[in-house]
Amino acid sequence: MLKVPLKKLCENARTPTRGSSAAAGYDLYACLAEPVVIAPHTTERIGTGITAALPDGYFAACFARSGLASRQGLRPANCVGVVDSDYRGEYIVALYNDSQEPRTVHDGDRIAQLVVMPYLQLDFEQVDSLPETERGDGGFGSTGTR
Repeated sequence: MLKVPLKKLCENARTPTRGSSAAAGYDLYACLAEPVVIAPHTTERIGTGITAALPDGYFAACFARSGLASRQGLRPANCVGVVDSDYRGEYIVALYNDSQEPRTVHDGDRIAQLVVMPYLQLDFEQVDSLPETERGDGGFGSTGTR
């Protein structure tokens, strides 16, 4: 198991947890001095009160929690947040309210899920042409709608 150093930045910060032993995502918890109201179709930044030192070659992706998104209309504003391994600031989730009603986030609410993944380092090389494929430059539905 990969060990990730985690630092709590405030007294009421919670360590990320998994909902089951097979869960890929770790729930992130709001760390708030007072509740935050998110008006319809607006974004509020919600602190988690934690930071971590991810290993080189890994990043953390911050995804929506399916229950929060489907029941309350709250999701990360950028859809998927990326936390690089060299970032040492507080993990903050910009939550967007897709609903028609104000939503309130309380201290300790689960607001997103964090999935740690490896990534490849690339060296882009400019060329004059690319290898041909059957698909070519077809995009946006070019392979069919079903």
